[in-house]
Amino acid sequence: MSWIAIATPPFASIEQFDQVMEHVGAEPEGLQARYVGTAADGLRVVTLWESKDAADRFFADRLGPALAKALGPEPAGQPSVIGVDVARSYTR
Repeated sequence: MSWIAIATPPFASIEQFDQVMEHVGAEPEGLQARYVGTAADGLRVVTLWESKDAADRFFADRLGPALAKALGPEPAGQPSVIGVDVARSYTR
């Protein structure tokens, strides 16, 4: 089952997002789509994964170390993530 993660990162700029992604490296296994933009209260990263397990592996194995490399060993908090199990998919 596909899984969507809606994250609020511990930083506010697209440039900082780009720095973190440079440290992530190649696209992670299981990632189907990624969207990044701003909301009234900060940056949002919306990702579509082939499964929650694929997203969990990325968050644990690659995102944490990339945040530490880009922002220092103790960034200003962890990303806040809302997860959504995809019940239906509509595309055009």
